Amino acid sequence: MSETPPNTLQYRFDGPEDAPVLILGPSLGTTWHMWDRQVPELAAQWRVLRFDLPGHGGAPAHAGGSVGDLARRLLATLDSLGVQRFGYAGCAFGGALGLELALRHPERLASLVLIAASPRFGTADEFRQRGVIVRSNGLDPIARTSPERWFTGGFAAAQPAITEWAVQMVRTTDPGCYIAACEALATFDVRGELGRIGVPTLVLAGSEDQVTGPAEARTLVAGIPDARLAVVPGASHLVPVEQPGAVTDLLVRHFSSAWQQPVFDTATGHIPIPPVPMTPVLAAAPTATPLAAIAPAAAQPEQVGPRDPYEAGIKVRREVLGDAHVDQVLSAADEFSGDFQDFVTRYAWGDVWDRPDLDRRARSCVTLGALVAGGHTEEIAPHVRAALRNGLTPAEIKEVLLQTAVYCGIPAAHAAFRVAQQVIREETTPEE
Repeated sequence: MSETPPNTLQYRFDGPEDAPVLILGPSLGTTWHMWDRQVPELAAQWRVLRFDLPGHGGAPAHAGGSVGDLARRLLATLDSLGVQRFGYAGCAFGGALGLELALRHPERLASLVLIAASPRFGTADEFRQRGVIVRSNGLDPIARTSPERWFTGGFAAAQPAITEWAVQMVRTTDPGCYIAACEALATFDVRGELGRIGVPTLVLAGSEDQVTGPAEARTLVAGIPDARLAVVPGASHLVPVEQPGAVTDLLVRHFSSAWQQPVFDTATGHIPIPPVPMTPVLAAAPTATPLAAIAPAAAQPEQVGPRDPYEAGIKVRREVLGDAHVDQVLSAADEFSGDFQDFVTRYAWGDVWDRPDLDRRARSCVTLGALVAGGHTEEIAPHVRAALRNGLTPAEIKEVLLQTAVYCGIPAAHAAFRVAQQVIREETTPEE
């Protein structure tokens, strides 16, 4: 196992030192041990590198701000080891990393396998809601429900030791890193870019996967030019754990036959790199997210051309209030109120909420206080939800409202507490 600087990932090697490198990427909430049953056979032909996500499996809790950030950390790890080209197989979150590598760093990939993956994982609201639950209740609710998301009922019943191992993997994950990973998946969406993936790709799904199953797999196959589909019967989300033999056979077959060798340009002696816009690489290690806090929206590359205040505003408005709320408000707008909604999006969300000198946690505190002071009780519920999404805990929201009781009056604070109490119960109660 490696010593792990903040800009790299914890890893381990198996297999011959002189063999081609094959990387196995884990799912959210798991460790590299999810690949234990594949390693013996793969390591007979390849130098197998497994890695842990930040805060998983005892890895340092240097949370990642985005899928792109974690892909850059993986490449930094490989650069430190002298690994240039490699095959890659990733499950779920690991599949998102594989897609990111194929799109932003295609010259590094020899072959790709995407397992239980999707070009967009659910909705942003779903993952941000999961972050709210973890911040309020810890990881135990997520851990207890993991087996039903990861395995078929028959497997979970027949394999209690593996089921308990899965629960403990989640329980021992760092909460802040788990929340940051949820935030990374909330902003991950490469549906419009799949056609630019040029590496040979196997897309693998469990037939019973209710998270990212055959439908998502077919979306990937339809979008990636050189992709093939394999559906594994009797498997749910963690296909490599539930059907290890079938997955191993598929990996060996794919990487043995579809390992793409570099094609040299005889005129220059160089390997041509496909014309894919590259994500700028940060010169310094990204700042680690504090424990149990959602990172602010990941830093975006500098925009070329004039900034569109409506596009900026609708993005921030959706990130803060959630797609469901924004969709409901905008769908209710008509010819009379539409200009007002446009005004709010451009100036409140595209200008004030997007200014850099206060983070979103601070803006939520100010907003709640102002709503109580103005007696705008009807607006408190969506902004309590927004505060939870922006990283405030229920205890911190309580302190904000207690402060308003002193400066805005007890009746106004009482009304706000009544609304906030109901919202917090709804938002932080784990699903059974």
